[in-house]
Amino acid sequence: MNELLIKPSGVAAVPIKSVIGQRVFARYSLLFVLVLALALVPILISNSFYIAVANLVMINAVVAISMTLLLGTTGQLSLGHAGFFAFGAYVSAYLGGPQGLPTLLALALAVLGTAVLGWCVARLFLRLSGYYLAVATLGIGMMLSIVLRNEQHLTGGPDGMSVVPFGVLGFSLQGEMVWYFVLLFVLVFATVGSYNLLRSPAGRALRTLHDAEIAATSVGVDVRGYKVRVFVLSTALTGLMGALYAHYAGFITPASASFTHSVQFVMMAVIGGIGSVAGAVLGAVIVTLLPNLLAGAAEYEVLVVGLILLSTVLLLPRGMVPTLTAWYRGRKGRKAS
Repeated sequence: MNELLIKPSGVAAVPIKSVIGQRVFARYSLLFVLVLALALVPILISNSFYIAVANLVMINAVVAISMTLLLGTTGQLSLGHAGFFAFGAYVSAYLGGPQGLPTLLALALAVLGTAVLGWCVARLFLRLSGYYLAVATLGIGMMLSIVLRNEQHLTGGPDGMSVVPFGVLGFSLQGEMVWYFVLLFVLVFATVGSYNLLRSPAGRALRTLHDAEIAATSVGVDVRGYKVRVFVLSTALTGLMGALYAHYAGFITPASASFTHSVQFVMMAVIGGIGSVAGAVLGAVIVTLLPNLLAGAAEYEVLVVGLILLSTVLLLPRGMVPTLTAWYRGRKGRKAS
């Protein structure tokens, strides 16, 4: 027998399962429409520059999603994600280039290696919190950047290294259009997977760590275990996108591991909305497009980004998407009443 959801008027009742089913159907229907619209973009827009910008947006969006999984659930701030991004890129480039491994295998090993590195960092530093963890991850990122610059026989040094094209089953992935659909598939997979994770029992346990870690411990939640797992997941996603970016761009430099790059990843999650997957994507769009929109006034780029971040923190403290969603639902509820 279905549970009933009584309306405020008490006149009618609707089965809870049907209401949940309608919401799930509406959510995935909207996602399907968005994916279909995005799939038509390269057909309607033949300009390769715009497609290249869209590719960069999607790469950053997946990293921003990985950041929001970490920051929005456990509340752990990492300032070293650019280091994990570069680590995945260089491992895949080195194994697929000088070592001659198949690029698909090199990509898998790069993701695995980044996950192992993330696990080591998590085991060492996740007992810290707040500023202490941020400084610790910043140190990891800086050390990786120094290694990439100095180990010239492995990484090419400050000048970087070229990366072989990505090959799958005898086909080489080359061209902005091809990479657009590859990256779109990865973005959709990461988005759907993150939504499902956040709505699962594990996701609800992760959210309790952000709001009430002591209460979560008191009810038997494995706080340290969950923190380690989500950190490893976040770093693995970041390493995956770093590896894909290396093969897509065909070249990689130590600048990808810079502190500025890490800050940009954090800004994407904060501006869009901490804990919101859609917010992470929106934040990636804003932060990635700004340099292109301000191409004629590059000296004002930092100022504009800073103003956007400051305005978001002051006016939309939960980020753009969560704040605007709450405002819309409140307005809709007032109209219904």
